[in-house]
Amino acid sequence: MEANNKRGFVFRQYEAPYMSPFDKLFEIFTELITYTSGDLDEALDWLRQLDKEYKLTDENYTIDDFIEDLKKRGYIKDEVKDDGTGGLKITAKTERSIRQQALNQIFGNLNKSGSGNHKTKHSGSGDDHTGEFREYHFGDGLDKIALTESIKNAQVNNGIDSFMLTENDLVVEDSHHKAQMSTVLMIDISHSMILYGEDRITPAKKVAMALAELITTRYPKDTLDILVFGNDAWPIAIKDLPYLQVGPFHTNTVAGLQLAMDMLRRKRNTNKQIFMITDGKPSCVREKDGSYYMNSNGLDEYIVDQCYTMAQQARKLHIPITTFMIASDPYLQKFVNRFTEANQGKAFYTGLKGLGEMIFEDYETNRKKRIK
Repeated sequence: MEANNKRGFVFRQYEAPYMSPFDKLFEIFTELITYTSGDLDEALDWLRQLDKEYKLTDENYTIDDFIEDLKKRGYIKDEVKDDGTGGLKITAKTERSIRQQALNQIFGNLNKSGSGNHKTKHSGSGDDHTGEFREYHFGDGLDKIALTESIKNAQVNNGIDSFMLTENDLVVEDSHHKAQMSTVLMIDISHSMILYGEDRITPAKKVAMALAELITTRYPKDTLDILVFGNDAWPIAIKDLPYLQVGPFHTNTVAGLQLAMDMLRRKRNTNKQIFMITDGKPSCVREKDGSYYMNSNGLDEYIVDQCYTMAQQARKLHIPITTFMIASDPYLQKFVNRFTEANQGKAFYTGLKGLGEMIFEDYETNRKKRIK
């Protein structure tokens, strides 16, 4: 199932003989929750419509049975709304399932690995062994001594009959540093993210959820903060990603970058980076008096100059910015190229389909940078 350009769905029949009726429906249900920004009633309405058209259920297991199972398994629960009426809402368990599904869809070919294993080219004290040995130096921990190799050296140097182990015989095994990465993911929620009949916010949400699940499960020592930017910028929690929607906003890229750098200044990790997903040009800045200067016509020099200044500031703080531009307009590419040059970061011009793979590949590349 996928969204078409008019916020509908293209549903393709498939066979999954080894999946239970619940599991078949649950996969579709979590996808619908993402598209409806967490609106459970709307998602269930879509599910009933799809059931009528594609006969997803039969008399042995109906949509009503599925809803009851969702309740029993803790995926939805009853709630009392502000007007006093009753209703249903999704739970944290469903939010986690949505992130897991996004991760499987986008990064499905990942192999499992140990936690926090951010290898760098820098050798030294760490806990990822290289298989290479060097002489023992004063200050090396005793737990780093390669005992077998050291005994071999002692036998070669001193003979077996008069065996003795000296400091000159000792060797230690090199190990890789494990770098910890602090990332801020910026998501554009300006109105252009749903303009012209194209839903761009849903793929961006799915990428954010997949990245969040990847980092929290595979690299738990890393940090990920997420912020959204429209007229202003503000942080959002990972659990709130399924509910994210665009607004009638302009694009205040400067505010987003300011907040991102403020977040990263408070991180102790050596390696820091900003990922920015956007499809439009900067069109808004907030003035010192609290008012907004907005201009949606072309590239406003006053606004873009402030963006370049922010890019330079991030560069001075050793914070690279990777821009994922979901647009192909030549004048926007020119802006992004200059912005990237000011920061000495990177830029990718991508369609929606390959966005997740590109972000993952760049994350994996950046986390292997040498610790300075």
